[in-house]
Amino acid sequence: MKRQTIIIFYVLGLYAVIQFAWWGYHLIELTEQLKREPTEINKRVVMIIGEGLVFFAILVVGLWRIRVSFKKELQLSQRQNNFLLSVTHELKTPLAANKLYLQTLQKHDLIEEKRHDLLKKAVIENQRLELLIDNILNASRLENNALKPSKEKVNLSEFIHQLIERTRKRNPNVQIIENIPTEATLNADLFFIETIFNNLIENAIKYAGNQSPIQVILEKMEKKVKLSVKDNGPGIPKEDRPYLFQKFFRVGNEETRKQKGSGLGLYIVSELVKSHGGTITFSENEPSGVIFEVTLTYD
Repeated sequence: MKRQTIIIFYVLGLYAVIQFAWWGYHLIELTEQLKREPTEINKRVVMIIGEGLVFFAILVVGLWRIRVSFKKELQLSQRQNNFLLSVTHELKTPLAANKLYLQTLQKHDLIEEKRHDLLKKAVIENQRLELLIDNILNASRLENNALKPSKEKVNLSEFIHQLIERTRKRNPNVQIIENIPTEATLNADLFFIETIFNNLIENAIKYAGNQSPIQVILEKMEKKVKLSVKDNGPGIPKEDRPYLFQKFFRVGNEETRKQKGSGLGLYIVSELVKSHGGTITFSENEPSGVIFEVTLTYD
C-alpha cells in the first residue's frame, strides 16, 4: 500500500475517534442543559448536525481514496503476476530454440549453408533473450534511481542508422523505411538512446509485424532533435492509453493476447527519456497504427 494511503487511513481513523469523543462530550452537555433556554439547545443541535455532515463528507472522501488506492494495488498485483508468467515464457522460448539448434548441429552432419542458417537463428534468439534481460535489469535500476545519463557529443544520425541496420539483420522480413538527415549532433547518452530506440522499434515490429513498413524519422530542429517511430499496426485502444507508460502494462486482454512481451519496454523508454531531459508522446497514425515521438533538447 502506498505511503499516502496509509497516512490518509490513520488520519481518518484518528479524526473519527476524536469526533466521536467530541460528540459524546456535547451530548452530555446537552443533557445537562435540557432545563435551560430552548434557543441555546437549538444552537447546540445545529452545531452537532453541522459537524456530523462535515465528518460524513470527510469520511466518504477518505474511503473513496482508500478504495481507489486498493484498486490500483490490485491492478498492479495482477500486472506483476502477468509479468512473471509472460517473462517465464519469454525466457524459455529462446532457450528452447537455441537448445534445439545446438542439438541439431551436434547430432547431424549438415551442409555449410544449413549450419550457417542455424547459427544465425541462434544468434537472433540470443539477442532477443539479451534484450529481455536488459529490460528487466534497466527497470530495476530505474526504480532505484541507479541509471543516470552520461552525455557526450555524438552524431545521432549515424548512430540511429547503425541501430536500424542491426534491426534489419535481426528481422530480415521487416521493412524499415528511414528518413534521417546527414548529420544531427547532440549531447546524448548512447546507452540511453540505444535502449530507447530498441524498445520503440521492437514494439512496432511486435504489433505491426511483417504486414506493413515501419518508418523511422529523425528531425533536426532549432535546439532540439525529434525521433519518430511509426507503424501501421492495430493501434492502441482508447481505454488503454492512460496506462501505456506504466510498468508491467500490456495492451489488450491477457487471456486473448497473442503478442509477446514483458510490459516493461514503454515504461523504460518513458523513464529514460525523462532522465535525459526529453519528452515522449504518442498519437494515432493514418490510416492505422501509432506514432511515438521522442524529443531531446540541446544542452
